Amino acid sequence: MTQTLDVPLTLLLIEDDPGDAFLVEELLAQAEVPPKVIWVRSIAESRGRLDETVHCVLVDLSLPDAQGLEALEQVLAMAPHAAVLVLTGLRDVHVGVAAVQAGAQDYLVKQDVDARLLARAVRYSMERKRADLAQRRLVQAELTAKENARLERGLLPTPILRTDALEHTARYLPGRERTLLAGDFYDTFETPDGAIHMIVGDVCGHGPDEAALGVSLRIAWRTLVMAGQSGDTMLQIMDALLRQERKSPEIFTTLCTATISPGLDHARLYVVGHPPPIVLRGHQDGQEVMTVPDSPSGPPLGIFPDIEWTPIDVPLGEEWSLLIYTDGLIEATVGEGTDLLGTEGLLGIIHEHGRIDLDRIIEGFAGIRDDLAAVLVSRKA
Repeated sequence: MTQTLDVPLTLLLIEDDPGDAFLVEELLAQAEVPPKVIWVRSIAESRGRLDETVHCVLVDLSLPDAQGLEALEQVLAMAPHAAVLVLTGLRDVHVGVAAVQAGAQDYLVKQDVDARLLARAVRYSMERKRADLAQRRLVQAELTAKENARLERGLLPTPILRTDALEHTARYLPGRERTLLAGDFYDTFETPDGAIHMIVGDVCGHGPDEAALGVSLRIAWRTLVMAGQSGDTMLQIMDALLRQERKSPEIFTTLCTATISPGLDHARLYVVGHPPPIVLRGHQDGQEVMTVPDSPSGPPLGIFPDIEWTPIDVPLGEEWSLLIYTDGLIEATVGEGTDLLGTEGLLGIIHEHGRIDLDRIIEGFAGIRDDLAAVLVSRKA
């Protein structure tokens, strides 16, 4: 739909009167670049001609097999890609106006047509059609974007915590623009016995396939927790699921799970090829900030078959904070935008503030290079 009468184009003329058809062809032949004109005498004859090569259709509304707006409706249905001009007589001007309201780009009164008017009408009609198609695509894109956003929001987790003894904070920032969902995933779930289960994971890659895989793994994790599975058995099932669902054998997933005891004073962690979580223990006057552990529980999911992952037990005490995050948090840039935060930088901020404040940490970033997911659970004495 980018052609004008200054470049070659194809017009389909639907006109049963040979004299009128001859006049239109003669007028179009005077254009600077005369178009290719295909003349047909009826709607039935036009059916085999209205393909993508036709840029514009001139249709008379008095045809042997269709009258008035019926003819226009059939043309619009057969050629949604083409500009459509209606040809009318002097007594049918009101029909031409109705035709434009029904979807035609313009109308012409046969008795008033000259070469210049016809060329301009064709050119303007094609431009209006191009603008109309662009607007329709824009509206469709906006509707699709809204639907995708609703879908992505629905796939993000709703943490389930019944206890009031814990403060829970989660932050999720996809690295891709104009998206709400990434390959990073997180969840928090309290089982009937009072234990708190947490997971933060990272599927390698940044596309929609990785985001879908992350959602699958998160839902599988919550289902397994609800079914009473935990530890190495649960990780082996998730590893098998990853191998079934991934698009290529190079896709792997790092994750960290934590199970906090019903007494809220002990945590069992599995650090599966993932950045080490951070534990802050004790009161402000005697706080201890550390990463856990010195060595991970084992490699990421999807790398080696028949792996066993080692649990890491961490005493928490009466007052503590536990931060689990993806590498997007420590790979964000700080300062002038060139230095990465890193684990040491993150620990330094926590020491400086005397607490873990996710919002304050993120606000200090100069830029985020990767997807970011972080979950913070805290207990005050």
